[in-house]
Amino acid sequence: MIPPTIPSLLEHATAHPFLHEHLALDAGAPSALAHAHFHGMRIESGYQPIFDVSMSGIQTLWSAPESADRFGDELGFQALTLSPGGMPFDRFESIADSQELVALDRLARTLHAINFFGAQQHGLLFLRVHERLLKSVKYDHGQHFSSVLISLGLNPSRIVIELPSAAVAHRTFAGYLAKSYQRHGFKVAGNLPNAGHIMTVSDMARLDFLKIDGAAVLRDSMAKPLIAYANRLHIPLIFDRVATEAQFDSLQQFGARFVQGPLFEPHGPAMPRDRVD
Repeated sequence: MIPPTIPSLLEHATAHPFLHEHLALDAGAPSALAHAHFHGMRIESGYQPIFDVSMSGIQTLWSAPESADRFGDELGFQALTLSPGGMPFDRFESIADSQELVALDRLARTLHAINFFGAQQHGLLFLRVHERLLKSVKYDHGQHFSSVLISLGLNPSRIVIELPSAAVAHRTFAGYLAKSYQRHGFKVAGNLPNAGHIMTVSDMARLDFLKIDGAAVLRDSMAKPLIAYANRLHIPLIFDRVATEAQFDSLQQFGARFVQGPLFEPHGPAMPRDRVD
């Protein structure tokens, strides 16, 4: 089977009138990425690595975080929705119409998938869904996105749908969402509102991953019990927003395995994390 390319995926996307209208390829660059335009706004993709620091090279990773791309193993990448110049895209909050929000959210996720798979990236692609989209779509969450991916020849099982903390805080709703997305082939991660909320996870549909703000966990002195409880649940726990070597060192000592955040960005300043699809 021939691996997909970004141009070939965009060609397949012409079968979807909405995608054909809003997706385009950056011309003139050897490794051109696709971008989207929506109501006069240009939307681009960025990716932040999620590392498995239980692999070899941990000490070197700690002492030279700028070389993190050469050490350990990447579980996958967090998709970032950016505006031109690598700035965070925060126009979601300015969209009042629910159907326009649904369209933009779906467009951004499709864009990230095309750029990720078309570049033959390895590992899993983590995609967040906007909280308002979850409220606007009444049932069968994941059906539309799964059908789009399959029509492009892409495998939904390599995509992790991240539920926002506001949704995870409601165990019944979170369980319903997880089952729905998993039924359509996706993996599901839940962003924990706080460390104590992990106590409700066992009552939900089985999540594939848990995520939490690593800096907040360390500040609240909850890293050790949180990791122990996640291990009992047999659900991988990802510490997000790890920004300093001291935070990484502390999490490593407590037995953390999966980490992401500005510390592990291979080049330049930290990539924006707050507005992702």
